[in-house]
Amino acid sequence: MEPRSSLSEVQREAAVVWFEQGLADRTVSTLLGVARWPVRSLYRRWRIHGRAALVSMSTKRSFSFEFKLSVVERFVAGEPAAELAAEHGLSSPSLVKTWARTYRREGEDGLRPKRKGRPPKPPDSPGEQPSELEQLRRENDRLRAEVAYLGKLRALRGQQRR
Repeated sequence: MEPRSSLSEVQREAAVVWFEQGLADRTVSTLLGVARWPVRSLYRRWRIHGRAALVSMSTKRSFSFEFKLSVVERFVAGEPAAELAAEHGLSSPSLVKTWARTYRREGEDGLRPKRKGRPPKPPDSPGEQPSELEQLRRENDRLRAEVAYLGKLRALRGQQRR
């Protein structure tokens, strides 16, 4: 079960028993004397996974581009997100809806896996080393800056001695 849930293990098990008897989330939250939202979340998971909603699911699953695309295409064609989530063993229908929103906004490329971490630094010029003239210009600029710095440093030391 979710470690972040405000429901105890006993409360979750009792809630699932009541769900199986046909009670809805609002009634169960009243019977348990707890807030409705954690019970509603459990109820939604129970509707998809049944008793397996009590078992902790890994949240770090990754899905291939082809898998996401096929699920999103079926969702866009009119199949309910809850049915797709249940059929494919997804954690919740909101995952299908998130993929669909990304698909509508960015197209198929939005569903492709993203590279992790900071993007690589672009080279100065693609595939080429700077020419000798460019190297000499950079070195000249660096030396000018160094001379200017040393000149200011000399001036500051001269003011301190007075």
